Amino acid sequence: MQSEHTKEFKRDFKKLKKKFRILYTDFDNFKDIQLKLFHNIGIDNRGIVKISGLGIEYPSIYKARKFACRTLKGTDSKSGIRIIYAYFPDQDKIGFSGINYKGDKENEDRERIKRFLR
Repeated sequence: MQSEHTKEFKRDFKKLKKKFRILYTDFDNFKDIQLKLFHNIGIDNRGIVKISGLGIEYPSIYKARKFACRTLKGTDSKSGIRIIYAYFPDQDKIGFSGINYKGDKENEDRERIKRFLR
């Protein structure tokens, strides 16, 4: 599965990485396991939800609500880290547009998502 990251995603990731030291490893695990299970194998653990109401037909936009962050001990997959991404099924490609800690920002930035897809 290919992936790309927006500049904004990279900036947000870098900021979160200062707070959560092993975020890079946890993010790689998320891509290798949870995204493949959901999109390639079809196993839904209810940790990824489609974002509706954007007026975007293709690609589908998702929010990952269950992200296992080992820095946040005792929280398991309900760490509070949210990842926003677009999935292009015909290319088996993911475009990451946002990552945030729920304590800092509750909802996804819908304008950022729309800018990403233009």
